[in-house]
Amino acid sequence: MIRARTTWAAATAVLTLVGIAPAAAHADPRPPGSSSTAPVRTAPTDTADLPPGWRITGTGGAAALEWRSPRPVPPGDARVEFHTDGRRLGVPEPDDDGKTFRLPLKDVPAAALESPSGLQVRAAGRRLDGDPGAAARERRSTAAPPAKLPPLLPAGAVDPGRPGRFATTTGEYTLDPVELPGLPAPVEMRGVVVAPKGATGKRPLALFLHGRHATCYVPGQDEESVTIDWPCADGARPIPSHRGYLQDQKLLASQGYVTVSISANGVNGQDAVVEDGGAQARSSLVRAHLARWADWAAGTSAAPAAVGRGPRADLSRVLLVGHSRGGEGVARAAMDSLYPPPASQDARPGRARWTIRGTVLVGPTAFGQNPVPDVPSLTVLPGCDGDVSDLQGQLYVDGTRGVSRGRALHSAVHITGANHNYFNSEWTPGLAEAPASDDFWEDPESPDPVCSADSPTRLTAAQQHRAGATYVAAAARLFVAGDDRVRELIDGTGRRAPSADPARVLTHAVGAGRGAGFLPDDGVRVTGGRLCSAVDPDPAVACLDEETQGASPHFAYWWPERETGRSAVALAWTAPGTATRVRPGTPLSLKGADSLALRVIVPPGSTGTRLDVSLTDAAGRRVTLGSVRADGLPGSERTASYWAQELRVPLTAAGRAGLDLRRVTALELTPRSHAGRAWLMDAHAWHPGTPRVRPAPLARVDVGRTTVEEGDSGMRTYHVPVRVSGKGTGTVRMYVMEPDGTAAEERLVTVRSGRPFTDVTVKVTGNKRYGGDVYHDLWVKAVHGSVVGSYAGGVTVEEDDPMPEISVTPVADEVTEGQPLRWRVSLSEPADMDLGTLLVAVPDDSRPELSTKDVDHDWLLETVGEVPDGEVPLSRLDWFALWASVPAGETDTEVTVPTVGDEIAEPTEYIGFQGTDEWGRPQGPPLTGAVLDAS
Repeated sequence: MIRARTTWAAATAVLTLVGIAPAAAHADPRPPGSSSTAPVRTAPTDTADLPPGWRITGTGGAAALEWRSPRPVPPGDARVEFHTDGRRLGVPEPDDDGKTFRLPLKDVPAAALESPSGLQVRAAGRRLDGDPGAAARERRSTAAPPAKLPPLLPAGAVDPGRPGRFATTTGEYTLDPVELPGLPAPVEMRGVVVAPKGATGKRPLALFLHGRHATCYVPGQDEESVTIDWPCADGARPIPSHRGYLQDQKLLASQGYVTVSISANGVNGQDAVVEDGGAQARSSLVRAHLARWADWAAGTSAAPAAVGRGPRADLSRVLLVGHSRGGEGVARAAMDSLYPPPASQDARPGRARWTIRGTVLVGPTAFGQNPVPDVPSLTVLPGCDGDVSDLQGQLYVDGTRGVSRGRALHSAVHITGANHNYFNSEWTPGLAEAPASDDFWEDPESPDPVCSADSPTRLTAAQQHRAGATYVAAAARLFVAGDDRVRELIDGTGRRAPSADPARVLTHAVGAGRGAGFLPDDGVRVTGGRLCSAVDPDPAVACLDEETQGASPHFAYWWPERETGRSAVALAWTAPGTATRVRPGTPLSLKGADSLALRVIVPPGSTGTRLDVSLTDAAGRRVTLGSVRADGLPGSERTASYWAQELRVPLTAAGRAGLDLRRVTALELTPRSHAGRAWLMDAHAWHPGTPRVRPAPLARVDVGRTTVEEGDSGMRTYHVPVRVSGKGTGTVRMYVMEPDGTAAEERLVTVRSGRPFTDVTVKVTGNKRYGGDVYHDLWVKAVHGSVVGSYAGGVTVEEDDPMPEISVTPVADEVTEGQPLRWRVSLSEPADMDLGTLLVAVPDDSRPELSTKDVDHDWLLETVGEVPDGEVPLSRLDWFALWASVPAGETDTEVTVPTVGDEIAEPTEYIGFQGTDEWGRPQGPPLTGAVLDAS
């Protein structure tokens, strides 16, 4: 990701004519994916209580809570979100300057403004506002030293990173663009092909999809020319993000694979207008390319020259590789290929003529947290990811447990010292055609001990890309070629691929050769420790509280502030010997397994955590299997290093002791190290092998959104549109949300293909007063026997009454110093929400202006948050504007400028204001206030 601006030249030009900063302009529509909250009452007229960088802007229905960053926020794959006291407020809309973000004020609960100190700006858990290094500097004297690098593991039996025997050929194709549902402009159909030379017969196909990055740049210009528009403006060129995986493609092609990397700039430049962040559009684009490849392989249409130079592709053996939002896109494409989405949401309806054998997801987003359980996957987690920094892609592993048969391998590959961008050479400084940057930002005053560029634990761009290519090839060799010797490199066995050196890579997995398991679900009983929740605002319930330095990929935030069904077992001890016992609801069978595989988190930087592992059977026999040991990953407050390591203990001791492995009733973990903490994610029976995967018949759920008018009278009942398709019966968890963003109802729902979803209704009462749009949301997540495509939807109630006209008239616009200037803000009729206007000061060099020395100091401090030294005209202050709000049910209010008297003789001083409409454009005539000298 790099700096970018969305072009908004017309609005900026209008504002500039009247001397209003472009930051005052913003769009009224609620951003897709933003919190569903009711129209709020008002913002406080003084914004001094807001943290630095925050203010209220706009007028009427377009009034917004705004945050402005002191530096550009590069467009990336993680969503920028506003939070307060651990709760998500919504997804703000970015301005064209790359620094300013606004959330409609009607989407902000009143409590967030009454206690604004908790306001935060986050992206994938990463804090964007405030001084990034302040907390670290405060703790510098007491912080523990960073952990050493993970050990260099023994080499595996095979090394998939070694080039194969084929030379390669490279070319590109460009087809007619396609229209995708929800996106205004067509999307390009462009791909770069790398294929083996001299390979005979049909060859497997690997398709790459890049993530959300800036789309356009101007050759010869710096980062300020970079935008995230689509199509690109005249004089700008598309950024060739699809060419960033040539190293990976050439490695696979040398091993006999046909590869194509496709361009998705058209999705990147438009995905802010769709609720799912573009996941369905990316899936449609991937499958549009696959459909063309299926035609070319079948000979039903002429292949482009770039395709014809290589061997014919075997569409029964397809690997999908996606980076960042491209990872979520290829995961959705794998789902859609097995369980087709609704035609209204999809540009590629019809039967899939290909088989997805596996997916590779590199630093992926997981906005929906709904993985595909029966398609094997490998998820790369970059330890220094500065974009998707919470490593939410971990949910592509954890989220598959118990959903289907559990035979597909789902692997997490943690690479210490890797950032987000350098897996793509077109996002890498020094290699990219367009301006590029390191996504892990530097704080010169407080270098990160793990991820700063000069840290010994940080990888160079070349080392990182080589490691990434190696593990892409490992997935291809296991998922597509079926070489089980590769499995030990990615399933937690503890072997390395030498081609990835010097990268330190740790892995764990679920599925494949794992059988029955101890899962921290609702049926388990825990003694000696506690069953904790991945997402809960109560620190006594949460696995990690807000004060924890660093984060855990396993506990990545979804949408509700409190989630059910995502748990772990938390252990804490102050001396050796304090056992934690985990009892499943029914006895488990571990018969036939070689080992018990535990996934255990220990704190970053910790060393020497040792746990004895014991089992008890139904007859009460207890056997200690052995001990496991773990050291924490290198981590800092800015990394998600609370990550589970796979620890295996053989079951041989249980067999020797006569333990009935068919009926195991308890797992016991006993610390043998001094005081410490640990979290058990799960424990499974393990034996080697990669079983064949046959997708189960699963029910598919897709939530839609319907938009209705409020009406003038009466009560109407509307139904949230939910489609259930696929095959079979399953369960999902649904969250019905109140308009203020809190969960009104959360429960498990049984779904059956072809049967209606449980009826979720919304009651709407009509009236003839303006009150703004209201959003009633429904969120759904798969639990068992199901997949979820479109996970969010609901009912949007559009305001159908006109907004009252707003006018501003003088009450006292010529006063003697020491008296207040006053204007009345009036509505043509009352409204059901607070409405107002923003009066922006307009510079005037033709006559003396009212300055910072002419008004009440405390009032000015409350208005702008910071008063500069010396005497400065009010119109020249960065944050000076007057917000006037008429309370709901009333028709007028007053806005004042309190002046102060002095004994200095001076001429009459003036201040000019310009009202703005809901789009930030000039509204009504300019206003002038005059302050006469009293001496």
